[in-house]
Amino acid sequence: MRHPDPLKETPSQTAGPYVHIGCTPNFAGITGVYAEDPGTRMTNDRTRGTRITVTGRVLDGTGTPLRDALVEIWQADADGLYPSPAERRGTADPNFTGWGRSPGDMQTGEFRFDTIKPGAVPFRDGRMMAPHIGFWIVARGINLGLHTRMYFPDEPAANAADPMLSSIEHQSRVPTLVARDEGDGVYRFDIRLQGEDETIFLDI
Repeated sequence: MRHPDPLKETPSQTAGPYVHIGCTPNFAGITGVYAEDPGTRMTNDRTRGTRITVTGRVLDGTGTPLRDALVEIWQADADGLYPSPAERRGTADPNFTGWGRSPGDMQTGEFRFDTIKPGAVPFRDGRMMAPHIGFWIVARGINLGLHTRMYFPDEPAANAADPMLSSIEHQSRVPTLVARDEGDGVYRFDIRLQGEDETIFLDI
């Protein structure tokens, strides 16, 4: 039976200036809610895999860093398994969360994740995707969170065969999804919202 007064979709809104209070209260100077903000720590001393650091900034169309952006990442473990009840290929590393959250530094806009390099995972048709990390970005002025991916520059063969990367119409834009290797396990991934070298965002 159809409801006589169907509910309407709630209007979308930007994240607003208070997103850090709800998501990262310690960062916002509000203590006593969590011992540490959720998503701060992805690994422990028993996590398997190669330790890496991912850092970067969210930049607007003028190249200015957003100082109030909030970035989350999702990724597989070193064996390419997700810590999810939907994972049917094996058991993911119990010492790895697979999810992290980082607010941008209020002065520089810099975000940072201390994590591990992910293994390859299958595409929906079974073909293997190159190792990558999924990103989600929110900030004032963004009505809906933006999704993108970071691929690794030291995986050229896997990147070339990746089914998602190879499906991009304008291949000249693929480099916007590839991090820069800064050495010693540090990868820089700047996310450009508009303008020249705008990052490719995914409709997922």
